[in-house]
Amino acid sequence: MRLVFFGSGAFGLPTLAHLARTGKHHIAAIVTQPDKPAGRGGKLTPTPIAEWAADHLPGVPILKPPKVNAPEIVAEIDRLAVAPSASSHPTSDIPHPTFVVIAFGQKLSTRLLENAFAINLHASLLPRWRGAAPINAAILAGDKITGNSIITLADRMDAGLILAQTDPPIPIDPLTTAGELHDVLAADGPALVERVLDQHAAGSLSPRHQVESEVTIATKLSKSDGQIDFHQPADFLRRQVHALTPWPGVGVHLLSPQNQSPPIPIKLLRVRVAPPHPIAAEPGQLIDPLRGVVCCGNRTALEILELQPAGKRPMDWAAFARGRPIPPGSRLVSPDA
Repeated sequence: MRLVFFGSGAFGLPTLAHLARTGKHHIAAIVTQPDKPAGRGGKLTPTPIAEWAADHLPGVPILKPPKVNAPEIVAEIDRLAVAPSASSHPTSDIPHPTFVVIAFGQKLSTRLLENAFAINLHASLLPRWRGAAPINAAILAGDKITGNSIITLADRMDAGLILAQTDPPIPIDPLTTAGELHDVLAADGPALVERVLDQHAAGSLSPRHQVESEVTIATKLSKSDGQIDFHQPADFLRRQVHALTPWPGVGVHLLSPQNQSPPIPIKLLRVRVAPPHPIAAEPGQLIDPLRGVVCCGNRTALEILELQPAGKRPMDWAAFARGRPIPPGSRLVSPDA
């Protein structure tokens, strides 16, 4: 099958690598986002998809259009999608090119899609969590399971017909972060995509409509989502920390009693709900400095398992506490508190 792969983020890398490795398909082109400034020096950096393709798919055109629906880009994709293969791959008897779209970052126009069979790998069990941040939303909401969906492309965001979903669903462990779940779902993608491509080739797809009454929306994250309020119950804060790790992250300042020492900025990486504490304490106060247990709302408590001090590597709370005195009465606050 002749494929054009549309992708930018690392979520699509396992699927692209699988499609390239199997030899069942001819990848006619890669379409990704333009290089962007990164790091302190602002060096132009390719997307993870562009970088991988340049290293592993020599000779495959890599397009980086700022506007994928510009007429000249559409014409170029049309040309690449239907051009005879110059490689040893057999040509496909499927009449239209196939577009595989994974975390691309731009909406494809009707004109671009009109002559193609196009599928999108989305990191949720649709119709739950349409939108930009489905992995984060699932953790933040306390979902017990998740998975991938492969859908057709539609005018409305993530509203296409469902062609396949992860089965059985993937359980979400209470200690799993969004970054870890991202990698699990990314690894689940290749087999699901391959199954849909095989069914398409065999003419055996069974599309089904999404149930609109069950739609939930996963809005795009921003840095402000990382602001923490220890007046919230511990389980809410557990979900917030894990949903926002690694980005945008939940940062706090460790303050000594009466602010005797400068604040120590740290990022919370992994936490768990601790047993309710019997002592009177204010939200944010460390009630067990040796174990990193902090008082939260409704007399609940949170134990900090992993953290990252500014400019240092991630570590567990015990390693962090060994390096500095944490006197009774110390507390954690949001940097903007």
